[in-house]
Order: sequence, then C-alpha cells, then structure tokens
Amino acid sequence: MADTDDKYLFLENDFRNSGVAQADWAAKKMVWVPSEREGFEAASIKEEKGDQVLVELSNGQKATVNKDDIQKMNPPKFSKVEDMAALTFLNEASVLHNLRERYFSSLIYTYSGLFCVVVNPYKMLPIYSEKIIEMYKGKKRHEVPPHIYSITDNAYRNMMQDREDQSILCTGESGAGKTENTKKVIQYLAVIASSHKGKNPVNPGELEKQLLQANPILEAFGNAKTIKNDNSSRFGKFIKLNFDVTGYIVGANIDTYLLEKSRCIRQARTERAFHIFYYMVAGAQDKMREELLLEDFSSYRFLIEGHVEIPGQEDNEMFDETLEAMDIMGFTEEERLGMLKVVSSVLQLGNIKFEKERNNEQATMPDNTAAQKVCHLQGINVTDFTRAILTPRIKVGREVVQKAQTKQQADFAIEALAKAMYERLFRWILARVNKTLDKSKRQSSSFLGILDIAGFEIFEDNSFEQLCINYTNERLQQLFNHTMFILEQEEYKREGIEWNFIDFGLDLQPCIELIERPNNPPGILALLDEECWFPKATDISFVDKLLNTHTGHVKFSKPKQHKDKLMFTVLHYAGKVDYNAANWLTKNMDPLNDNVTALLNNSSSAFIQDLWKDVDRVVGLETMTKMSESSVPSSTKSKKGMFRTVGQLYKESLGKLMTTLHNTQPNFVRCIIPNHEKRAGKMDSNLVLEQLRCNGVLEGIRICRQGFPNRIVFQEFRQRYEILAANAIPKGFMDGKQACSLMVKHLDLDPNLYRIGQSKMFFRTGVLAQLEEERDLKLTVVIIAFQAQARGFLGRKAFSKRQQQLTAMKVIQRNCACYLKLKNWQWWRLFTKVKPLLQVTRQEEEMGQKEEELKAAKEVAAKTEAELKDITQKHTQLMEERAQLELKLQAETELCAEAEEIRVRLEAKKQELEEVLHEMEARLEEEEDRSNALQQEKKEMEQQLQLMEAHIAQEEDAKQKLQLEKAGVEGKVKKLEEDILLMEDQNNKLQKERKLLEERMADMSSNLAEEEEKSKNLTKLKAKHESMISDLEVRLKKEEKSRQDVEKAKRKVEAELAELHEQHADLQAQLAELRAQLAAKEEELQATQERLEEESSQRGAAVKRIRELEALLSELQEDLEAERAARGKAEAARRDLGEELNALRTELEDSLDTTAAQQELRAKREQEVAMLKKAMEEEGRSHEAQIQDLRQKHSQAVEELNDHLEQAKRVRAGLEKAKQGLEKESADLSADLRSLTSAKQDVEHKKKKLEGQLNDLNSRFNESERQKNELSERVSKMTSELDGVTGLLNEAEGKNIKLGKDVSSLSSQLHDAQELLSEETRQKLNLSGRLRQMEDDRNGLMEQLEEETEVKRAVERQVSSLNMQLSDYKKKLDEMLGTAELLEEGKKRLQRELEATNTEYEEKASAYDKLEKSRSRLQQELEDVLMDLDSQRQLVSNLEKKQKKFDQMLAEERTVSCKYAEERDRAEAEVRDKETKVLALTRGLEESHEALEEAEKTVKALRAEMEDLISSKDDVGKNVHDLEKAKRGLEAIVEEMRTQMEELEDELQVAEDAKLRLEVNSQALKAQHERELQARDELGEEKRKQLLKQVRELESELEEERKQRSQASAGKKKLEGELKDMEDQLEASSRGRDEALKQLRKIQGQMKDLQRELEDSRAAQKEVLASARESERKSKAMEADVMHLNEALAAAERARKQAETERDELSEELASNSSGKSLLSDEKRRLETKISQLEEELEEEQANMEGLNDRLRKIFLQVDQLGAELATERSSAQSREGSRQQLERQNRELKAKLQELEDQGRSKLKSTITALEAKLREAEEQLEVESRERQANAKNLRQKEKKLKDLTIQMEDERKQAQQYKDQVEKSNVRVKQLKHQLEEAEEEAQRVAAARRKLQRELEEATESNDALNREVASLRSKLR
Repeated sequence: MADTDDKYLFLENDFRNSGVAQADWAAKKMVWVPSEREGFEAASIKEEKGDQVLVELSNGQKATVNKDDIQKMNPPKFSKVEDMAALTFLNEASVLHNLRERYFSSLIYTYSGLFCVVVNPYKMLPIYSEKIIEMYKGKKRHEVPPHIYSITDNAYRNMMQDREDQSILCTGESGAGKTENTKKVIQYLAVIASSHKGKNPVNPGELEKQLLQANPILEAFGNAKTIKNDNSSRFGKFIKLNFDVTGYIVGANIDTYLLEKSRCIRQARTERAFHIFYYMVAGAQDKMREELLLEDFSSYRFLIEGHVEIPGQEDNEMFDETLEAMDIMGFTEEERLGMLKVVSSVLQLGNIKFEKERNNEQATMPDNTAAQKVCHLQGINVTDFTRAILTPRIKVGREVVQKAQTKQQADFAIEALAKAMYERLFRWILARVNKTLDKSKRQSSSFLGILDIAGFEIFEDNSFEQLCINYTNERLQQLFNHTMFILEQEEYKREGIEWNFIDFGLDLQPCIELIERPNNPPGILALLDEECWFPKATDISFVDKLLNTHTGHVKFSKPKQHKDKLMFTVLHYAGKVDYNAANWLTKNMDPLNDNVTALLNNSSSAFIQDLWKDVDRVVGLETMTKMSESSVPSSTKSKKGMFRTVGQLYKESLGKLMTTLHNTQPNFVRCIIPNHEKRAGKMDSNLVLEQLRCNGVLEGIRICRQGFPNRIVFQEFRQRYEILAANAIPKGFMDGKQACSLMVKHLDLDPNLYRIGQSKMFFRTGVLAQLEEERDLKLTVVIIAFQAQARGFLGRKAFSKRQQQLTAMKVIQRNCACYLKLKNWQWWRLFTKVKPLLQVTRQEEEMGQKEEELKAAKEVAAKTEAELKDITQKHTQLMEERAQLELKLQAETELCAEAEEIRVRLEAKKQELEEVLHEMEARLEEEEDRSNALQQEKKEMEQQLQLMEAHIAQEEDAKQKLQLEKAGVEGKVKKLEEDILLMEDQNNKLQKERKLLEERMADMSSNLAEEEEKSKNLTKLKAKHESMISDLEVRLKKEEKSRQDVEKAKRKVEAELAELHEQHADLQAQLAELRAQLAAKEEELQATQERLEEESSQRGAAVKRIRELEALLSELQEDLEAERAARGKAEAARRDLGEELNALRTELEDSLDTTAAQQELRAKREQEVAMLKKAMEEEGRSHEAQIQDLRQKHSQAVEELNDHLEQAKRVRAGLEKAKQGLEKESADLSADLRSLTSAKQDVEHKKKKLEGQLNDLNSRFNESERQKNELSERVSKMTSELDGVTGLLNEAEGKNIKLGKDVSSLSSQLHDAQELLSEETRQKLNLSGRLRQMEDDRNGLMEQLEEETEVKRAVERQVSSLNMQLSDYKKKLDEMLGTAELLEEGKKRLQRELEATNTEYEEKASAYDKLEKSRSRLQQELEDVLMDLDSQRQLVSNLEKKQKKFDQMLAEERTVSCKYAEERDRAEAEVRDKETKVLALTRGLEESHEALEEAEKTVKALRAEMEDLISSKDDVGKNVHDLEKAKRGLEAIVEEMRTQMEELEDELQVAEDAKLRLEVNSQALKAQHERELQARDELGEEKRKQLLKQVRELESELEEERKQRSQASAGKKKLEGELKDMEDQLEASSRGRDEALKQLRKIQGQMKDLQRELEDSRAAQKEVLASARESERKSKAMEADVMHLNEALAAAERARKQAETERDELSEELASNSSGKSLLSDEKRRLETKISQLEEELEEEQANMEGLNDRLRKIFLQVDQLGAELATERSSAQSREGSRQQLERQNRELKAKLQELEDQGRSKLKSTITALEAKLREAEEQLEVESRERQANAKNLRQKEKKLKDLTIQMEDERKQAQQYKDQVEKSNVRVKQLKHQLEEAEEEAQRVAAARRKLQRELEEATESNDALNREVASLRSKLR
C-alpha cells in the first residue's frame, strides 16, 4: 500500500502524544465548556467558587460556568483514539472532539464499543482498493485500523468459525453514507467469498456479478435526489447473503421496508422523483419512446420541477446502465417493457385533469387524451376507466349504486392509483430480483444480513412515516443495548467479577410498548387500526382516544406549546418528538378505487394482471363510505378479514426482521452527516451531536458508564502505575494479580471504582485519568529530585577539577624550581648522560621478551590440552553410540518378531475374508435367479392387468347402457301414472281392469322403488368410493414421499457402503505397503548390523590408537614439566649470575684504583658469564628442538584422527546412499501396489454398476407394483359397484382383504423385528469399534510410555521414531481388521436387506396401510442412528484431541528432559572448566611463590652487595684514621665528614628497615593467600562431593524410572493377554451370533413356505374370481332377457295406449252423436269385442311375465348356490388362517429365543466392556501416578537446576575472588617493582654518597698534600729561622 494511502487509515504521532502535551494538560487542568457555535470548547480551570467555576478559554477570555455544565477532558494520549469506549472520560464533548480530530485527519471510521461510527467525507478516499481488501482479509479487529471492511471481515470469519448467522446494521440520516457502506460490504464479500474460486464452476462469478448488478436496479426505482443527498435511498432494505459450508456465496434475498411512494406524485423544490422517471424520459429512443408514449419533462404534472439534473451524472447513460443491469439479472424484453409502461402510465396519470360541473360538485373529464394513453399502456378500456373514476359502482346493502365523485375525490383516486401502481411495480421488481439471486442448487448453511435503514428522524412536522422509522430505531437500539451489555457482562462473568445482571433493553421497553402493544391498554398502532374500523372515525377522535388511554404513560404527553388538536408527543431514547396525526387514518388504510383495480386485474396485459392479482385485499370505496357515513357495526366486522392495514403489515415485517436479527450476531455501523452543505472537511458540531444522540452512540456510552469500560492488563497496569505504589510490592517474583491488588490497596481506591479480573483490571470512567494525573505529579517530583542530584554532582565535579588543577599547578611550579636549580650543576649533567649507558635499563626489555616466550609456550600447552579433551569427548560419544546401537538392534529384533506374528494373523484373516467373498458371490447368483423369477411374475401380472383393464372397459360400457335404460324406464313410468289417472276419471266401466292394472302398477312401483333404492345405494357407494379414492390418493402421495425418503436413506447407505469399500481397498493397499516396508526395513537392519560390526572394529582400532596417543601425550607432558622445572632453575641461575655480573660491574666501576688481582677476578667472572650464556643458549636450542618434535608428533596424531574421522564419514555416506536406494525400491513397490489397488477399485466400480442395475430393476419392479396396485384398486371399485346386486361377494372380498392386511401387518412386524436386529448389530459394531479405539488409545499410551525411556540421546530418537512408525502400522492393521469385520457384517446386512426387500416385494400389495407408521419409525431410528454417529464422531474427535494433547505433553517432556540433560552436561563441563581454572590458579600461585623467592634472593644479593660496600667503606675509614694520625690539624674537618657519613648510614638503615617491613608484608600476604586457596580448595571439594551426590541420586532415580517402566511394560503385556482373552470372548459371541443368524435363515425358509401357501391361496382366489366372472356373464345374459321382456312390455303398453285413445275418441263421438245410437251400439259391440281380444292378449302377456319371473327365481337360486360355494371357500381360507397363525406363533417364539440370545450376548458384552473399562481406569490411574511421579521428578529436577544455578553463581563468585586475588598478586608484584625502583634509587644515592666520599678523600689528599707542603715550608722556614 502506498504511503499516501496510509494517512487515511493510520494515526500519525503528533504533538499531542508527546510528553510536552501531557505536561501541558496536567498543568492547566483542561476541561470542556459548552459552546453554541462549536458545541463544546476547550478551557482550563483557574478558580472554583462553590458551584461556579472560573475558566480561561483557548482565546484568552475568562468566563464563569456552572460546575454541572463542565465535562472533563481526556489526557492527550487518548487523542484520536480508534475505539472511543477506551476513553477514560466518556462524555459527549470527548466523543465529539475525538470524531472531529479524526475527521480533520481524514480518518472517517471510528469504533465506539460495538459501534463503528462513519462520518461522510464528501470526497473519494483511496481506502477501498483491492490492496486494502487484501490488507483486511483475515485480520482481527485490533490488528488493523477501523474500517467497514474490518467489520465485514470479522462478521464473515465469525460466521465461518462459530456457524452463527451474522448481521450488519447500517443506520443514519439521509446522506450519511448508508447505501455506500452497504455497497462496500457487498463488494468486499463478493471478493473474499466468491463462488468461482471453487473447482469447476458452472458460471464463474455470475452470482456475485448479479448481486452487484441488483443494486443499480433498486437504486433506479427506489432512490431519488433530496436536499441532503443526490442519491438518497427512499426505502429501507435488508440484504440477506446466503453462504454454503465452505464460505462461498450461494444466493441472496432482499427485503424492503417503508418505500416513500408519495415521492412519485409530489416533491419539494430542488428535489427529484425516483431516478427511473428521469432516466426513462431522457434515455428512451425512437421505437421505445413511441411504445411508451413519452413526452418532454415539462409536460408531466407529477415532475413538479421538470428536469432537475444531478451534477456529474447523465440520465441517458444511467438509463443504459440500468437496462444492462436488468439484462444481467435475467429480465426478459417483455418484462422490461412492462415495467417501463407502468412508469410511463404513472407519469400520464398526473396529466389527467378534472373539472367541476356548473350546477353541482360532480367531477368531469373535459380532455381524456391522458386517460387514453394510460388505458393504452395498461391494456384496459377508456370508457370503463373514466366511468370507474367519475361514477364508480358502490354496493350499498344489497344494491349496487353508481355514485358520482367530486373533483377532490377524483384527484385523490388518481394519486392513490399512481402510488399503488408504483409500489406494486417496486414489489414485483424486488420479487424478480430475489428469484434471480436465489437460484443456487447448493444448500446454504448460514447467512450474513446487511440492514440499510433510515436512522432516527426528528423533523418540524413528523407524520406516520416518522413514527414507523422511529419505532424501528427503538427496536434496533434495544437490540444493540441488549447485545452490547450482554457481551460486556459475559466478559465480566468470564473474568470472575461480581456483577448484578442489568438488561438495558428494558429501558426502551416502555416506549416500544406504547407504540406496539395490542391491548391492556392498546398502543398507538392498535388504536389507529381500531379507529380505521370504527364508523365516523376521524384523526381528531384518534388523538382524543390516544390522550384518554395514555395520559399516565411515562413516554407519552400532550405538547403544551401546540394548540393543534392533532398533535401528541412521544419521548424516545433520542429525545421528544411531536407527531402530527393529520391523515393518519387514510395513510394507515391506503384506500384505492376498487372499480379501477378490478379493471386492471382484467387487463389484456399479462404483466399488469400479475401486478394486480391480489385485488381482494384492497381497501375499496365501500369501506371508505362506511367510514364517512354511519353504518351497522356488524357489516364492518364482516369486512374485517378482507385486508390488513399498513401499520399491521409493517409491524409484522418488523417483527420478522427483529426475530432474524435476534437469531444473528449483530454488527452496528452508525453513519453520520457532518454538514448539510455537502462540503469536505467541515463539521457542524451541533448537527453531529444531534445525530450521535439519535443514532444511539451516546446511549451506548451511557450504558458504558454503568459498567467498567476502561480495562488494562495486569502487566501494563503494574508497569505504568507501579511508581505510585513503589514500596507496596516486595522484591522478587510475584503474580500480576497479587501485585495489582497490593498496588490498588496502597492507592486507597474506592472498591466501587474498580474490579480485579482473571487477566485484567476493570475501571469505571475517570479513574485512569485520575491515576494518570497522580503519576504525572509523581514523575515531576522524581525528575526534579533527579535534576537536583545531577546539578549537585556536576557542581562538585567542577569544584574537584579546580582543586586538582591547583595541586597540579603547585607541582609544576616545584618541578620548575628544581630544574632551574639543577640545570647548571655539572654532576647532574653527567648523571643524565651516563644513565642511558647503564645496562640496568635494558633488563626490563629482556624480561618482557622472556615473558612473551613463556606465554607462547603456555598457549601451545593449552591448545594441546584442549585437543586432548576433544579427543576424549569423541571417544566417550562413540562408546555411547555403540551402546545405543546395540539397544536399537535388540528393539528392532523384537519388533521384527512382533511383525511376523501380525503377518501370520493377517494371512489367516485374509483366508477367512476370501471364504466370505466366495459365499457372497454364491448368494449373489441366488439373488440373480430370484430376480429372474420375479421378472417372470411381473410379466404374468402385466398380462393379468391388461385383461382386467379390458374387463373394466366392458363393465363401464354396460353400466352406461343400464343408466340410459333406467332413465327411459323412469320416463315411461311417469307417463303410465298419468294415463292411469285419466282412465280412472273417465271410465267407471273398467274398474275391474283398473284394479288389475293398479295391482300391476303397484307391483311395478314396488319394483321401481327397489330400483330407486338400488340407485341411491349405488350413488352412496359411488360417493364412498370417491372419498376412498381421494383418501387413497392422499395416502399414495404420502407413500410416494415416504418412498422417496426411504430411497434417499438407501442412497446414503449405498454411498456409505461405497466409501467402506474404498476404505477397505485403501487399507489393503496400506497393508501391502507395510509388508514391503517391513521387508525393506529388515534388509536395512541387516545392512546396518553389518556396518555396525565394521564400525565397531574400526572404533576399537581408533580407541587403541587414542590410548597410545594418550600415553605419548602423558609422557610429553611429563617431559614438558621436567623441562619447565629445569628452565626455571636455569633462569633463576641466570638471574643470579646477571645480578652478580651487575654487582661486579658496579664494583669494577667503583674500584678503578684497585689492584690487578681484582682485574683478573673480573676477567674470570666475565669468562664464566660467557660460558653460562653459551650453556643457556644450548639448553634453549635443545628445548626448542624437543618442543618441535612434540609438535610434530601431536600434529601426526591429529592427522591420523582426522583420517579416521574421514573414513567414518565415508562409511556413513555409503550407508546413506544404500538407504536412498532402499527408499527408491520401496517407492517402486508402493507404485506397484497403487496400480494393484487401482485395478481392484475398477473391479469394485464394476460391482457397484451391477448393484446399480439391480437397484434400477428393483425400482422398476416397485413401479410395476404401484401400477398393479392402482389397477387392483380400480378393479375393486368396479367389483364393488357391480356387487351392489350381490352383497355376499362383497363381504367375502372384504374378509379376504382383512386377511391380506393381517398378513401384511405380520410381515411388517417381521420387517420391524429384522430392522431392530440390524440396529442392534450396528450398535454392537459401534461398541466393538469403540473398544478397538480404546484399545488403540491404550496401546498408544503404553507405547508412548515405553518411548520416554529413549529420549536422552540422538540415536535413541531415531529408534523411537522407528518404533512410532511400527506402532502406527500396528494401529493401521488393527483398523484394517476392524474395517474387514465391518465389511463382513455390512455384506451380511446387505444380504439380509436383499432378502427383506424380496419379502417386501411379495408383501407390498397389502402393506400400504401401515407404511406411514413404518416410515415415521424409520425416520426416528435414522435420527437416532445419526445422533449416535454424531456422538461417536465427537467421541473420536475428543479422543484424537486428547491423543494430540498427550503427544504434545510427551514432546514437551522430551524437550524438557533434553534441556535437563544438556544443562547437566553444561554443568559438568563448567565444573571441569572450573577445575582446570583452579589448577591454573594453583600453578599461577606456585609461579608467584617462585617469583617471590627470586625476589628474596635478589634482596639477599643486594644485602651482600651492601655489606661489601660497608666493608670497603671500613677499609677506607682505616686509611683515613692512619692519615689523621699524621694530620691532626685537619681532625675537625674529618669529624664533620664522619657526621655526614653517619647520617648517610642512618638513611641506609631506614631503607633496610623499610625493606624488612616489605618482606614481612609480603610473607603475610603469601600466608593469607595460601589460607584462602586452601579454603577455596576445600569449598570446591565440598561442592564437587555435593555434585557427585546429586549425580548419584539422579542415577538412582533414573534406575527407579527404568524399573517402573519395566513394570509398566509387564502391565502392558498383562493387558495384552487380557485383550486376547476379550477377543476370544468376542469370537465366542460372534459364533453365537452366527448360530442366531442360522436360526433366522431357518425362519426365513419357513416364511418362504408360508409365502408359497399364500400364493396357492391366491391361485384359489383367482379361480373363485373366474367363477364369479362366469356368474356375472350369466347374470348379464339374464339381464339382457329381462331387457327384451321389458321392451315387449313397453310395446304392449303402447298398443294399450292406442286402444285407449281410440276408445276415448269413440266415447267423444258417442257423446257428440246421440242421434246415431244404433250405429254407436254396433260400434260399441264391435269395440267390446276388440276389448275382449285385448284382454286376452293381456292375459297372454301376464303368462309370459310369470315365465320370466320363474326364470328370475332360477337365477337367484344359482346365485345362492354360488354363495354356498363362497362360504366353503371362506371356511377353507379360515383353516388356512389358523395354520398361518400357528406359524406366526412359532415365529414369535423363535423371535423371543433370538432376543434372549441377543440379551445374553449383550450382557456378556456389557460385562466385558465394564471389565475393560475398569482395566482402562486402572491404566489411567497408573498413568496419573506416573504423571505425578514425573511431575515430582520435574520438581526435583527444577530444584536441582536451582542448586546448580546457585553453585554456578558460587563458582562465578569464587572466580571473581580468584581474579581479585590475581589482581592483588599483580598489585603486590607492582609494589615489589616499586620497591625495586626504590632500592635502585637508594643504590644510586649510595653511589652518589660514595662519589662524594671519594671527592672528600681527594680533597683530604689534596689537603694533606697542601698540609705537607705547608709543613715543609714551615720546616724550611723554621730551618731558615734557625
């Protein structure tokens, strides 16, 4: 990321974070003072006067402020803090200041506890790039700066880790940036959770692209330009992104709330309607423009301001982008055109104008062009539309009336229609978008919801919409309070702080209940709904009811300043809001003209019909008339369920939203608008403060104040504030919690102000700032004291420097004076010239050279010693490696033996598995034969079905004919009845005939009544059958669902089987690999054994060579020591000789006037010195030659050792090459094994394909059975209808069906029992799996215990790794065995399932009634099995975790033991080093002793020289006395010289006394040094003994551990034996199970026999059915005869009717013609003859009828015979039922036996499991004991480490003391040198004295000569005088 981008995210260290700012803040007592312009202003407290405070503002002005109005300022270290919850003073001023400072630094994101506060920057910041997304990906909240990406990423990570749904709630005012932040959230999630990252995506990134493209569509239709914002969302939305288990986006869903639909009809000045109106008018071209009937902007009345442009945005381009987004979202061309037509029709509705008529208020439409356009776009009729608008039809009571509308009503109807049209379009778009986004086939596991909704609003005029928004924000704030403080209190609980739970969500509950409460008393929304249904209700009555209901409510009041009756006040958490209730009833009901909606519902456009499909829920004109006019309440109540109010719908949607949010983990984002001018870098403080209150930020801070918002970790608290309680914490280590509690007690803090947790300190607001002030004061005191000390020290230093300068000046002056005195003295000049010529000055140079040579020799010796040590260490290492390799060999041999045993077992198990495979193949062949037989049966059934279908078709045709004939007969009967009535009225003569006819008619009517009853029965039966059919269809559907569930379960089981097969194959492959690896390992072992033997031989030779070299080295060391001693003696002798030489030289120089004998002595001595020099040089040469020889020998030995090492390296390289070759061979073998496993997998795939084909056949068979069942049901229907005549057959069939049901119930019980058996076997398998897992765990633990013994050395680690590999192989083998057994049991289970399915195939015909029960039972059992599986998996995971923890603990213990071993080795090495140092010190002491002895010798020599000097002085004195005897005149001068000589002698004696003192001091120092050395030696020996004791103790402990491990291994062997016994018991139980299975098979054979008998009974049933069919055919023939007879009857009746008509005509003629009586009488006779003939014909017909009746009786007799045959068949069926019941009893008994056997097996298993669990507990107890012992050992080791550390410290102290002693010795040497210098100076002074004495002697001699001369002159003068 570029540096320029960092400043928009990261803080800069400015002046405020410096110490100067901290000091300024502490000194000035800075506070916040209220300010009208800036909100709050910084000031410093100058003076406090009671409640008033004098403050100085930043501009220098002073003001007095009330103390309550002042708010404390945070220290400068909290400036621009990223999380405002960390502020020590949580107040409005501090929050505002922090936000302002961060905003001016371009840091727009700030945390406030759970909130993320975002301030709109009004400019583009470079903080949303791909680099930034990468920076925030996967980071925790505290690791990166505040950002919306951080909130999103944390929510996403929490969703993935905790599997908990997340939500991000973005709230704020319009223009605050909610929508932009929502876009950023979606953008971030689309990048990090893109589904096209997965494998083989179908459409890479399509869903993410559509998700991003859904936003432009919703913005076009739902956003608009407002005063505050150019792209303001005029609706709230909740975007729900669904994710799958892997974290990819798989779908999305968007819900919207509170669309501002009134914006489409009216807008404020400089504002726009929804964007789509402008996009469409500006962007639609040519053809589309014509289709949409578009005009200019100015011609639309609803676009009040015309074309209001947005800066930086082109509407035509945005229109193209919107169409492109629709294309991406999958909108069709018809849908897009339909949407735009709706938008255009909304605009056209605004152009419809209404006018009043002159005479009345009725509205008219003078120009209907706009209406025509609307109707064209909407696909409705213009005249109908205008009629519906102007004179709509309204239902009044039962009548429908046309009611004329006024102009206001018509305008309102048009506007309401426009709003409703646009709202429905928006809802349709949302549903369409959701349909596109929610298309994933993958199942979503969790979701992340993003809520973008308007924040709290307080306007001048607040209406119904503001109440809904504020109600939403109350609920959201309650959610925040609840979640925030629940999290806080959870942390308090986690930290162990005493805390009484406070639910801050209840603070908002009164206000929420005031709005939403349904009753007791009802809330605002409930009262509004009630008023909407109340007749003649108005807004004023609503407000009055509100005031009457809630006058005493805490959150409700009537505003005093407002006189309007429609005003009321609600006290929200953000402040008081005055609401105006004007038009609330109409807004809540949202009425529409139902005439127009009905037209739109019947539109010719399918799109419009879809929009208006729910017309029934619309509030129509009828409801509105009832609201305005009085009506009966019951009529209103009847309409109440028809629609729902806006308040109810919004309350429900909000309730759903809150439930989803409560089920998620919320993340809060609060967007803030800094100013209304849309200017960057400007912040209106009062505006921001108001938003902070409304957004709940300050509410969250209020909650923080109740708790402990400031928290600090113990370490940081102690580090920062320990200065305040310096003496409270004692020295040494102390736990952080104890230290902090002591500090707090010392500080005397109020216990209510703080709490001490488990890992941190919790403080209330302001406490940390107080501590900061106290700390600053303390620091100032400390720094002032430090400065005073420093200044004093500097002053004293300057003063001492001046004093030293003064003394130096005095010394320089004195030296200058001395120099001026001596400069002209001749003897001084001579002394300065002679001194450099003396050889005494060169002695130091020679001594330095010799010392350098000595040092070089010592270095060479130290190098040889170090090389010797290295060689010895290598030797010991090689010996240890040899021992380790021997142990490794033994372990490998044991492992090989175990592996061979395992191999033998595996081979046996392999043979068993092969046998099982053969059995399975045989069973498969049997199953194939069965499937073939089933297919043949299926074909037969299909043929039978075809026959039945044909029969059914025939029966249906016959039934239709009968129904037609029945209708004809009924008509004839009615005609006959009418004819009979006419005959009775007209003819009295034919009474006999009438009676006969009436009797016949009675018979016929009775027959007809019977037929009618039969028809009624048939209709009833038909109804019953139809209900039965519907029930059966329902059952069929249920059965199909259950069958699908069963098939799904079956597929799951098959998938698990396939996985088991694959695992089996993998395990077999692993077996083969293990065998190959075992063989390779054996070969490697053999090779390593051979190499080990070779290396051991080479090692033996090397050891011999090392011993020889050690012997040589010891000899060389002895020679070196001897040479050193000789050299020391020679050097001592040389020193003595040199000293003698020097003394002789001085004597020679002194005695120039001595005799020749002295000169000869001097020459001899010089010769001796030369001889000694030559001898010394020869000795040095010989020493150097010996040293060179030794070096050569040493280098040769080193080279030989290097050769040996190189040979060993070569051997090792060869071994590694061989190892690599073996690894390659093993890789080749593993590749071969893989190929074999792949071939095996192919075979298994073929097998799976065959199984799939079998399943397909089974499914086809099931389908055929379904068809058969359906056809059989149809057949049963038809037979039931036909058997209405014969009820006996129906009863027989019913009994047969009951029998079949009983059989099916028994078979289902059998099936259930088999399923129970299979479940119990599964449970047994699970238990056995658990046992194996426990055994594996125990084996792993025991192996790990054994491996602990092999930790200390590197080679043993390799051995332990091999053991671990082998143990892993063993585990794999055990798992393979377990899986093999599982596979065997799985195969057996499959066979059982196959047999069960076969039985099911045969029993399905009668099993449908109880399939629901079995399905529910199966589902419960499946759930139980899944639960068991989950529990088992959890157990396995827990065990794996425990194993991993145990492995980690083992690894840690290994590392600890390695550390201890290394530290022990280091301690031993340090002890050795210290011993060598002690030896070196003793040698140094000896050398110092020798140096002292040499110094004493030199002192003695000097003494001897002094005595010689004194003796020579005495001789000189004798000569002087002899001369004095001759020269008495000069005695006074001689006495003076004597006095001078005596003074000189006194000075010499003083020097000798000082020398003696020095000798005494040196001897005392020497004795003291020797004592100290002895004491140190004793201490070292004691420590050495202690260390040896500790080492011995450690060795004994190690031996004890080895014993314990051997005991553990013995216990392991015992456990293994017990395990084998358990395995034997398990095998016995498996045998019992096999026997039970055999018995089961027998039972299954018996069941097959029963099935055969059933088949026989079915065949018999078929025969009965065939006979029934024959009887049916006969009955049909009889019915045909009856039909013929009926036809003949009908013909006779027709003839009779004709005769009657003729008779009537004749009678009429008779009545009319009375004149021709004779003729009539003749005709009468003739007619009577005809009548007689007709009567004869009637009698013949009656005879025929009687014959037909006889035939009918015969038919009934045949039917009775058939019934008897059926009864016999029934009795046979009952006997068969009895036999079947006996078989069922036998079956139950066998089941009982089986259960007993299984119970016995279970009890045995339980006992074995309990025994194993007890053993496991014992093993765990042993483990715990061993772990305790290990802990005790660890403690002992720690104690010993401490002791070692103490010893090392003591050794270091001793080393320091030795160094001090060395320093003292060096000081003593320096002192000796100083004394030597003093002696030399004394000798020089003695020489000076001797020179003075010589001078005096010369002067005496001159005086004596002059005296002699004078005496001579005196004598000569005396002689002359004489």
